[in-house]
Amino acid sequence: MTSATPSLVPPQVPGQAESSALAEISQETIALTRRLFVQLQRRPSTLIAGVLQPLIWLVLFGALFANAPAELLPGGISYGRFLGAGVIVFTAFSGALNAGLPVMFDREFGFLNRLLVAPLRSRSSIVLASVLYITSLSLVQSLAIMGTAALLGYGWPGGNGLLLVLITLLLLVFAVTALSLGLAFALPGHIELIAVIFVANLPLLFASTALAPLSFMPTWLGWLAALNPLTFAIEPIRAAYAGDFALGNVVLEAPYGDLTAATCLAILAILASGLFLLIRPMLDRKLS
Repeated sequence: MTSATPSLVPPQVPGQAESSALAEISQETIALTRRLFVQLQRRPSTLIAGVLQPLIWLVLFGALFANAPAELLPGGISYGRFLGAGVIVFTAFSGALNAGLPVMFDREFGFLNRLLVAPLRSRSSIVLASVLYITSLSLVQSLAIMGTAALLGYGWPGGNGLLLVLITLLLLVFAVTALSLGLAFALPGHIELIAVIFVANLPLLFASTALAPLSFMPTWLGWLAALNPLTFAIEPIRAAYAGDFALGNVVLEAPYGDLTAATCLAILAILASGLFLLIRPMLDRKLS
């Protein structure tokens, strides 16, 4: 008669198993994110150019329209302060739109295939790493723009205003990052992705309230700007810079009705959630 050999490995309770899985996914995500920052450290020109270009826009455009009559802009604010919100949002948007490029290069160079055969706990860490990297990079660039705008005398949002700026930028970056990652897996190569980025950048900038208010625009362009996601991010940030801010304040007088800051944030949140839900089946298929 033989007796059963006791197991040397104690069984894990469900809570312990979930904690272990979460710790492993976090470790994988941190390692992959660190790899992206090491690449940035070796090629810092990406970060430098990402900060210098919007700074040039802010300085040159602010100086170009410095003598514009104050009554031309809503609230009689200076053009530099008006422009600041647009440059901040456009910087974050441009950075997030480039989120798919590292993934695309990994695809083309075969590194993504190595990750897919690696014993990862979850391949979602590949996507999470890209989101964390682009979010951190975009926030650093945006804070640099905000600091420069403050030095130029264009103002600085208060405590609540700064919190609103960060939340708005996070929602916009999440939405655009989801779109860029989807394009990175859907398009055949980096040439096509770069072409989409170049084609999308300037039209979305000019068809928004980044450079001019809706009242300056012809009717058709005003409608486009009022439907542009960049506008939903620009106007709450612009209101935060104006001071005396509340989420219930009207920040966008669109052709279809007035929108409050809370409504703009809700639209951005819905857009970000919808884009991630839209690309999730494709990511699951490509990363399986």
